[in-house]
Amino acid sequence: MPLYECVSIARSEITQQQADAIADTIAAQLDTEGGVVRKREYWGLRSLAYRIKKNRKGHYILLGLDAKPASIVEMERQLRLNEDVLRFMSLRVEEIDEAPSAILARRSDDRERGFRGPKPAGRFDTGRRRGFDEREEFRARDREAEESEGAPAGGFHPATEE
Repeated sequence: MPLYECVSIARSEITQQQADAIADTIAAQLDTEGGVVRKREYWGLRSLAYRIKKNRKGHYILLGLDAKPASIVEMERQLRLNEDVLRFMSLRVEEIDEAPSAILARRSDDRERGFRGPKPAGRFDTGRRRGFDEREEFRARDREAEESEGAPAGGFHPATEE
C-alpha cells in the first residue's frame, strides 16, 4: 500500500484531548478499511501565519499513514466535515521517517540551549544604552589626544591647577 503523511490543524478552542480524539477517529476509520497509522505526532498549539476562520492558533497533528488511496479520500472527506478541523494536507511519500519530525527536533534543541552567548556590546550591566560620547572608542581617542598634547593620562593639567 502507498504511504502518506497528513498534517491537520484543529481549532484552538478545543483541548489537546479533543485534538487527539480527531486523530483517533482517523486511525479507527483507517483500521476498518485495512490501513495503518505508522507515525503520530502532536506538535502542540502553534500560531498560524494568518487568521483562518477567526482563529490565530491551532493544534497541529502529523500522521504517517499506510493506506489505500480510497481510504485517504474517505479520510479527507471526514476531515472536511469536521467543524473542529481548520485545514489539512495529505501528501504521498516514498517512506515514513521514524525519527522525530523537524518541528519536534527544533523544539528539543530550543530547550537544550541554556547559554546564549555574551551580552551584546554597547550596553552597561544595567541594560541602559550608552550615549554617543560614552562609547569606548571615543574615550580611547580622548586619552590619545591628551597624551599627544603632553598632558598626563589621568586628566591632571598642572597649568590649570593653582
